[in-house]
Amino acid sequence: MVKHFPSTAISCTETASYATHISHVSSADSRYECSDPTSHVLKDIHISAQLIEDFLQIAADNTNKDLETCAVLGASLEDEKFYATTLIVPKQESTCSSCQALHEEEIFNIQNDRSLFPVGWIHTHPSQSCFMSSIDLHTQYPYQVMVPEAIAIVLAPTDTTQYVLKSYGIFRLTDPSGMTVIRECREKGFHPHGDSSDGRPLYEQCSHVYINPNLRFEIFDLR
Repeated sequence: MVKHFPSTAISCTETASYATHISHVSSADSRYECSDPTSHVLKDIHISAQLIEDFLQIAADNTNKDLETCAVLGASLEDEKFYATTLIVPKQESTCSSCQALHEEEIFNIQNDRSLFPVGWIHTHPSQSCFMSSIDLHTQYPYQVMVPEAIAIVLAPTDTTQYVLKSYGIFRLTDPSGMTVIRECREKGFHPHGDSSDGRPLYEQCSHVYINPNLRFEIFDLR
């Protein structure tokens, strides 16, 4: 279902007047986390905090059933900066620890119609902590192949290790370390990964993401 307001989708604008650098949530597994990010030459991504909150509300029914929910982030590119202006919630199959998008051509149609870049994805860990699982790492890989700046937002609403009310992290595969390991991995499902050849973590917190309070966005719920 695509909801309409006031244009072709849910639309929202935050009211504050400045952009702030995203604050990070530490991963539960330090072997996969890097405090010296490899994103020095990446374009910035601006995203609305309200978009993240709205996705959490959209996912609430699944979260209460201990089911994951996922969505895709579409962005426009202006002045060498990405602006995440579209959230696409596809038809999907979910378990307590995985989420598989269905009918992906519907996602591509929206992206193509609006000339959007696939700058990442967002999903919930309804009963787990805030980290990137092995399946998450493999899901992230093709996004970064297409758009090196692409991000993975993980929302862990029941994780109270970092915040009382919520916990989320914004991550990417380290490049080339994590990208190489995942590219060469042929395992399916949940599985361990070996260390990278240079000993760097497989993924890191993003340093190129900014919360933009004035960013208008649309939400397409295709379920």
